[in-house]
Amino acid sequence: MDLKRSHSVKLNDGHFMPMLAFGTLASDDVPKSKAAEATKMAIDAGFRHIDAAYVYQNEKEVGQAIRDKIADGTVKREDIFYTTKLWATFLRPELVHSALERSLKTLQLDYVDLFIIHLPTAMKPGEELIPKDASGKVILDTVDLRDTWEALEKCKDAGLTKSIGVSNFNRKLLEMILNKPGLKYKPVCNQVECHPYLNQSKLLEFCKSKDIVLVAYSALGSQRDPTWVGKDSPVLLEDPILNAIAKKHGRSPGQVALRYQVQRGVVVLAKSFNEKRIKENLQIFDFELTPEDIKAIDGLNRNFRFFKLLIAVDHPYYPFSEEY
Repeated sequence: MDLKRSHSVKLNDGHFMPMLAFGTLASDDVPKSKAAEATKMAIDAGFRHIDAAYVYQNEKEVGQAIRDKIADGTVKREDIFYTTKLWATFLRPELVHSALERSLKTLQLDYVDLFIIHLPTAMKPGEELIPKDASGKVILDTVDLRDTWEALEKCKDAGLTKSIGVSNFNRKLLEMILNKPGLKYKPVCNQVECHPYLNQSKLLEFCKSKDIVLVAYSALGSQRDPTWVGKDSPVLLEDPILNAIAKKHGRSPGQVALRYQVQRGVVVLAKSFNEKRIKENLQIFDFELTPEDIKAIDGLNRNFRFFKLLIAVDHPYYPFSEEY
């Protein structure tokens, strides 16, 4: 099954983004080789949108997997929509271009399809992913995101990326970019945590009004990595209402959670390194949730965040203290 056009959304810069993406984030205990193996399985199964990031530390393996699948004739480079992200230690405008070049070199690709600001909260520049002081407190940095954005625009003009966007931005931060004097390109997307317990309806409405696509991460709940996610977090896929709807359609709760997003016009990331589930996650275009189903799932919203980004709570651009 090819997800190229029929299940794609047109971005505000004219490019197309497949509605369903394969997420490559893995917790530290998963060997890096697993990412290569899973990415190949995902491409074989029909995934064409691959969501990755510098901070996931596996772009070498993911890039190798993509190049292997191009070499064996499964796909052409233009069939793949590849997203990478600018990490928080590279938000100073003079660091942006070289950060993207570093990812491209690791991937051994000439361009990416989408380059997004991973977090609005800058951290101290350097090689450490999460720079900390002697007492273990994260060292933040102050960077005007409008300057960072200008550097992303230059990357697009240089052909290093086809599209540019943001992640973990709230309405206020999006407006700061949109109202920037001399803005050349709008963000094509805002990738945020989004699932039935945090359905982002207000942010979604705002993004739609600005022709910005909402991309959902943690759409199936979360991997519960203790670094980022509290141990007492609810398990989304065990939700009784989600399970009842799944049973009615002869589907899994995961498929229902993914289908929910697609029906709202949200691009959705599905992360699994298990072959059976990778295939299952793709089977969301051959059934439809009823308006009653959607209403019931909307009713599960409790504004619960798995990913609270508490390490940057003191940053002036901390995005999660506003309503949306």
